[in-house]
Amino acid sequence: MTVQPIRLFGDPVLRSPADPVVDFDKELRQLIEDLTETMHEQSGAGLAAPQIGVGLRVFAFEVEDVVGHLVNPVLEFPDEEDQEGPEGCLSIPGLYFDTKRRQNVVAKGLNSYGDPVQLVGSGLLARCVQHETDHLDGVLFVDRLDRDARKEAMKAIRAADWYDTAHPPVVKVSPHSTRGILG
Repeated sequence: MTVQPIRLFGDPVLRSPADPVVDFDKELRQLIEDLTETMHEQSGAGLAAPQIGVGLRVFAFEVEDVVGHLVNPVLEFPDEEDQEGPEGCLSIPGLYFDTKRRQNVVAKGLNSYGDPVQLVGSGLLARCVQHETDHLDGVLFVDRLDRDARKEAMKAIRAADWYDTAHPPVVKVSPHSTRGILG
């Protein structure tokens, strides 16, 4: 296992939709190990492959003693219940903003060997799964903020000592949102 550098806000890989995984081989399992090790090293709840510069639809997670990974996830929402709470991102270090997400999620995908898996989560686990799946679509959590909160977030990002002025910000809307940008 190898800890990988995290790509930061402004890196184009974070804004590019990831490609579906088609090869369930040793390299994929190594990628999942690297994601998990890097996530643990950075004390994150989840980490998507684009965050370490790999444009594939896979992420690792660890929330409330539930540890795992999901390849080629597809999300379903069993109800309309929402949650709102602080959300951060390893690619936007040190900044947290209240973000609206669905309270409950059913994530269907594959494991590292290509076998079908289903993950049912609520609360923080549901938030994590939605956040990481957004990464696979080139969407960051700040894109989900209402207009005023997004302006505040962008101001804080531009003021951060890690921010790279050579990569101007881009805002996208998650295709998984049933209402566009939440607000």
